[in-house]
Amino acid sequence: MYTAMDFTKLQGMMGFSDLLLNNHFTLYQGYIKNTNKLIETIDALSKSGKSDTPEYAELQRHFGFEWNGMRLHELYFGNLGGSGMPITSGKLEKKLIEACGSYEAWEKDFRATASMRGVGWAVLYQDSMTGMVFNSWINLHESGHLAGCNPILVMDVWEHAFMLDYGLKRADYIDAFFKNVDWTACEKRLK
Repeated sequence: MYTAMDFTKLQGMMGFSDLLLNNHFTLYQGYIKNTNKLIETIDALSKSGKSDTPEYAELQRHFGFEWNGMRLHELYFGNLGGSGMPITSGKLEKKLIEACGSYEAWEKDFRATASMRGVGWAVLYQDSMTGMVFNSWINLHESGHLAGCNPILVMDVWEHAFMLDYGLKRADYIDAFFKNVDWTACEKRLK
């Protein structure tokens, strides 16, 4: 079974209140609890010969939401806690320049992706087949996640990620996010 990673080191991070972070950690723990429960329930239905039931089908469909909710939060919290200084060297910077011409142009595009109306996730992906990087949007947790792509930088843009501290000012949250990106963690995700 899965257990929650400890991200309490992020408490005290500039631009994110401890109340917001603690609420967000609790939400993340709920995804783990629900993922584990779904694994158990789906397994029990399968073992009891009920894998052809509507209940089994619905649980399987819902599994992606809970699983990706767990993993996307781990990636999100895992790429926070850094100085947020723009990267100035390394393979990731080279990839961003190849893709967009400059770090600044890439960041502008990522911010535009994160600013789109709706709830979801802004993600810098790397295509595992070509090595190319690009920004994309995930609607929910399981809808819009690109097959064969590796998340490098993940930003939660559901309301729970920012409304407690920023209200409807998503742009201010995006600024705070960029001031806390751990580019070393992102570099390690690059293949």
